[in-house]
Formats: sequence, structure tokens, C-alpha cells
Amino acid sequence: MHLHEHDENSAPNQARTEKPTDPDAHLAEGVDGAQPPLESNGAHEGRRQMTAAGLHSIYETAHHGLREMGGKRSFKTLLKLNQKDGFDCPSCAWPDPDGHRKKAEFCENGAKAVASEATLKRLTPDIFATVPISEMLKRSDFSLEELGRITEPMARRKGSDHYEPVTWADAFQLIGRELRALGSPDEVSMYTSGRASNEAAFLYGLFARQFGTNNLPDCSNMCHESSGTGLTEVIGIGKATVTIEDFACADAIFVIGQNPGTCHPRMLTELQKAKRNGCQIVSVNPLRETGLIRFKNPQEPLHLLGSGTEMAHLFLPVRINGDVAALKGIMKEMLEEDERTGGRILAHDFIEHHTEGFAAFAEDLRAQSWDEIVQGSGLSRRQIRQAAEIAMKSERMICSWAMGITQHKNGVANVRTIVNFALLRGQIGRRGAGVCPVRGHSNVQGDRTVGIWEKMSPEYLDALAKEFHFNPPKKHGLDTVRTIEAMHQGRVKVFIGLGGNFLAATPDTNYTSEAVARCKLTVQISTKLNRGHLITGETALILPCLGRTEIDLQESGPQFVTVEDTTGVVHRSQGVLPPSSPHVRSEPAIIAGMAQATLGNTSTVDWKAVIDNYDLIREHIEHVVPGFTQYNARVREPGGFYLPNGPRQGNFKTSSKRARFTIHSIPQHDLAEDRLLLMTIRSHDQFNTTIYSENDRYRGVSHGRRVVFLNKSDMERRGIRQDEWVDIVSHFEGERRRAERFKAVAYEIPVGCAAAYYPETNVLVPIRAVADGSNQPASKSIIITLEPTQASAEHVLNSGDRMSRGASQFSGTPAD
Repeated sequence: MHLHEHDENSAPNQARTEKPTDPDAHLAEGVDGAQPPLESNGAHEGRRQMTAAGLHSIYETAHHGLREMGGKRSFKTLLKLNQKDGFDCPSCAWPDPDGHRKKAEFCENGAKAVASEATLKRLTPDIFATVPISEMLKRSDFSLEELGRITEPMARRKGSDHYEPVTWADAFQLIGRELRALGSPDEVSMYTSGRASNEAAFLYGLFARQFGTNNLPDCSNMCHESSGTGLTEVIGIGKATVTIEDFACADAIFVIGQNPGTCHPRMLTELQKAKRNGCQIVSVNPLRETGLIRFKNPQEPLHLLGSGTEMAHLFLPVRINGDVAALKGIMKEMLEEDERTGGRILAHDFIEHHTEGFAAFAEDLRAQSWDEIVQGSGLSRRQIRQAAEIAMKSERMICSWAMGITQHKNGVANVRTIVNFALLRGQIGRRGAGVCPVRGHSNVQGDRTVGIWEKMSPEYLDALAKEFHFNPPKKHGLDTVRTIEAMHQGRVKVFIGLGGNFLAATPDTNYTSEAVARCKLTVQISTKLNRGHLITGETALILPCLGRTEIDLQESGPQFVTVEDTTGVVHRSQGVLPPSSPHVRSEPAIIAGMAQATLGNTSTVDWKAVIDNYDLIREHIEHVVPGFTQYNARVREPGGFYLPNGPRQGNFKTSSKRARFTIHSIPQHDLAEDRLLLMTIRSHDQFNTTIYSENDRYRGVSHGRRVVFLNKSDMERRGIRQDEWVDIVSHFEGERRRAERFKAVAYEIPVGCAAAYYPETNVLVPIRAVADGSNQPASKSIIITLEPTQASAEHVLNSGDRMSRGASQFSGTPAD
């Protein structure tokens, strides 16, 4: 039996707490400080900006750059961002143009990510010595972000309330000693953030497998696991089938469950090009987001004073998780029109020769009632017909999506329903058409390609064995959710995090904090401090690493790394700034140091050689991973190269060599009258769990984050006033989880739906609420009620206690 099968069916169920008989009980109390602190005055609501980017975006870019880096450093850094001879943006994975690139090839949020990494503020050992961990936990996530770059390796000894400096040699020896003392290699789990380069990720996976485990969870487990699972089984690849150039050629683009104006702002430039070429853009989303209303391109000075480009032609405000219903309605309209017109709508030749399962799929559509479609989607027949007319006229249609699709119990079904929609008119495998899951972190896709997955294919493991002359473990390892469960149960004793903010990114904050605290050792490879460094195992290490912006100098000279974007382009990235401290090391060097200290002479890898010259790492990748032929030569070409993508050429790598139509029922939530469905969302001044400010101008929110967006009629029905403080209580299998003190804000959101920012609301997401087939947390389908707040005054963070820049002993030290 594979380990992942055992985890799914036995041990977790035995070890979990019984469903509480007390309705106010929680499954886990959590570790003190695991949740961000409460707010005293709370957020202010004002007029939201209805046009994305523009002059305000230029101001924000300059403001953050000057504040964090200064003028000269900002120019030097930003003008190399996303350039062919520069470094890749450390935030989202939107692709760069294949051809000419502008001098300012970045967006506001990318510039904020760079400013955050390239800040002049430093978090030194003196600050760690002065401020206890227990005091740090009282600060907001934004305050922790403001401290700056960590300058030296730090250790938290068992029972201590402080981090203290540790040498690299001692840190590596501690890791090696703890790993060798484990009863089984499967008692360690090695997590990867999407920031890690291909080179770092490959070495990390190699280290894990030489040690003897496939416990390699990653952030994809929480964002696009449903996309990979859903796509691979129906078209043969878990990636986008389009190139960036396809967007300008499309005549219809459906943006589904995605907010590109905040999460992938450079996508707006491609949507604008498409719009100007006559493309009709359809937004399918519970919220009418600013980025798809109007856009002023900061690259076009003459247009900054105008009204901007109107983006979406049609908004479909579906209920949360109403996407299957909406898409089935659109497809039912298309099928009925095809039958009325004698087969003039659907791509019958394509369906006959390149797909399977259409007859059963069509029969299911015919049997689906319109009442269920309208009820499930929250849309009118007229809105559904409008969308269908756009799809029926389109010869080149792209469907893009993000976590609004994947983070549901039926996330895999959502993805496959989008594929059904694309297949009806043969919209995969030709110019200007295809499907595009837009990745949220800059190399999360590349990490998976080169081996970061708990269940890599036998072909990959065989190639790894041949290259390095050892026998990799065959049984599947633990993903993110199963890692948390295993830590909570004591089956995983050591946790190593290659980047990221594991505690804040994962579901069920109280449960996860308890799980982490039960580890014997936790190791975080990081650039800056976050809450995940403060909730630790018995012993903890912080190992500071180079950022994307920084020069990586090894024995053979300056090195570059490589990354893969959303469309499968692999290209180089080379920093331009001196390291933030002489004591930081590159991620590959840190991984090699851990491996040498752990494996010693038993390893078949020359760890020193691969760190001296990263070309050797890429040679190994070339031998192990398909598609990387002549890796070192091709990646040195400006812009890099595309990886093979069968469906892009109309070749489906399924067992039948055909794309598959699949059948999916409309989700039924059956909410009680007092209940709502909540989705977690990101603010505009936020990248994943990194908070750049406590403002969200695209939703009219400032000076706070603990808000819950509600339909006005839902507020009136519950007697809730605007700006009233409420607690959000989630309900799952008889369990209640509480997030305290959120301001109720009336907003344009469908009846019965609610939205609130993460990570503040991750505490509401049950560890067992996951997507079928992918085990991805269902963070956008949370059943909640609203109750009067239980937070008393002494539990509320006083606004005067919030850290002000340069005004506290708890501020980062400016670099020389």
C-alpha cells in the first residue's frame, strides 16, 4: 500500500478529534500568536477605484521603490526586472513578451515585490536578541514584513523565547544530526515555495530522494493542484496550452474565477491588446473586479489622463462555486442552437476525430434542467444566452482561470468543465485559442516540472536513478494537507521549508500551528521574517538566502538560475544587486550544505561541484527531465525556450490520444437560511501571504484588513449594520471555527455569498475540506454564519502598538 493511500484511508481518521458536542468547541485551540492580531479601529471604507493602474499605479510603484530602496537603487533594479538580460519577477508567473520588451516591463505589484526583497532595511541579530518571539507574535503580518532582510542564520533553542545567531556549519550539522536520528526517512517533510528556481528545486528533490522520501509538498498543492489533476487526465498535460502571443489573436476570452488586476496585473496589457483587436472579454466571477472594468496602461502616457480602456464586454456575477452551473448553461445553449441549425455551431469534425465521450456528455446537457442551472449559477437565462452567443461566434477563444475555480471541493470538476467548454468548438490546438490556468507564483510550475511533487512518475524516478546511480523511493509521499495531518499526529517530526510562509498559506490555522509546534525541528529558508518563523518546533532554524534581485557568486564566477512561466517558457534570471549581507547564501548552496551534512559519503552526488557551477545542475536536469535538450545552450538564448506541449499542437497525450469530454453535476450546497458561502480573497496590496500595506483601493478599503464583504440584502436580513463588528464562524461536519472581529461591509456580491481576506480567514478553512481528486484546500467554499463579536477590548491590538517605520526598537536596521 502506498503511503498516500494509507494516509487517506486510515491514520488521520483514527487520530482526529471527535466531532464536538459543544457547538462552540473548536477542533484545535491553536498556538498563541498563530493568527494575525485583531484591529482596534478597523478598516475605513471609501470610494473604490473603478479603473486599474494609471497614474495611481505609477505613484505606488515610485512610492514603494523610494521608500524601500532609494532612487538610484530603484532605477538600477526595476530596469532589469523581466528583461532578457535581467532577473525574473519574484511575484506572479505571467509570461514575458516573446519579442520586444519595454524598458519598464513590470507592473505595480511586481515592483512592490522587488522593493520588498531589495529593501535597505535589515533584521539583524541585535533585534532578535532584544525582542522575544512572544512579542513578535503580537505584531501584524505587515509589521513583520516591514522588518527587512534577515542577515544571518538564526537558531531557536528548545525552550527559548529568542532566536540567536548560529554558524552555517553548526546549522547544517544540526539538520544532519536530526535527520539521521529519525526512525524513518518519511518522518521529514520538505516543502517548496514557488519562488525557488529550477536549479534549487531539482537539488531539493534530489536531496529528499537520496535521503529516502518523496515527502515533497509544495505551494501548488494549495493553488493549482486541481488544474494539474483535471487537465492531465482529459488533455494529457497539466499546463496552459496557449502562448502569450495567442491572447492578442483571440476573438473571445473568458476570464473565470480570476482577478487579473490584482493577482496578475501584466495580464491586463494582453487583454487590452485583445480588446483593441475586437476581442470580447467575459468575466465569470462573483465580484466585479476593477481590473476587468477599465484599465489605463502605465506604458501609454498619452492615455493616462483619459477614461482608460473598457475591458470586459460582459460580467457574469455567478454565485460562489456556481461555475459548473454557468458553464453547463452556456454549453446547453450552444448544443440547442447547434441542433436547431443542423450542426452549424459545434466543431463536429474536431469532436469526431480528436475527442471521446461527447455522446454521453451531450445527453447529460440535454437532461440538465434550466431551473437547476439558473439556481446553481445565480445568473439569468438572458445572461447565460449572452455569454453563449459570444462563444458561438468565436473562432479563437481562450479560457483562463485561477483559484476561484480550483479551491472548491469540486475544483477538479470545475477545471474539466472549462475543458468541455473549449472542446465544443475545437478551441484547443490552434492559434489564438486554448486553456490557461494562470499560475500565482513565479516558478511554481517549473518546480513541479523538475521534480517537486510527492508522486512523480516512474519514468522520472527511473531517469533520476540512472543519472545518479541510486534507488529513489517509489512509494508516494505527503502533499501539503497530509503533511500537516502527519505533523499533528507525530508521524512527521522534521519540517523544512524552501521559501514561503507555510503557516499563513495553509488552511485551518489553529490546527496547522499545533502541527508545526509538535515537530522536533523546523527549518525555514527565507529572505524575510514571517509568522511561520515564530510558530516553530522544539528547535528552529532560519537560514537566510539570496533573493532574485541579488548577484549569486560561486567559485566558478557569477551564476544565473532558470524559471518556467505559466505558458511553459524556461528562461534565465540573474540578479544585479550585491547580497543583502555577507552571511546569506544561495538556495542551491543551502540545499547542498544540508545534503552534505546529512548524507555524507553515502551520497552519489558531487554536491560541491554542482554549487561551484550551476551549469552542472542544468546538465543533470537535461538528462532526467524531457524537453530540456541542450538546456545550457538554449536557456542562454534571449528569452529562453518553450517546453514541449502536445495539446498546443493538437496532440493529446491521453491513453486514447484524444481529449475527453467529462460529465459533472451542479454542486449543491443546501445552505440553511442563516448561512452564507464565504470565499477567501487577496487585497490589491498583497502578494500571496505577503502584505505590502493594509489598503485595497480597488475595493475602497484602507487602514485595515479585517473586513467581510456582504450583499446589502443579506446584512438587512440579519440586522447587521454597515461597519458593525462581527465574528465569522465556519461550519464543517459539526465543527465550528471562529475568526474574530471583522467589519461588515456592504458590497456588490451575489446574495448568499461573502468574501474576506486571507490569511486572516484561513483559520476558518477545515483541514479536511479538500477538493476531490486533488486534495487541494477548499478555501473558496466555506459555509459560515455571522455572530456578534466575542473579542473583548483587551484582546484587540491597539493601533498605537502597531509598528511605525523607524519609531520602535522593533524596526529593522537600515543597511550601510
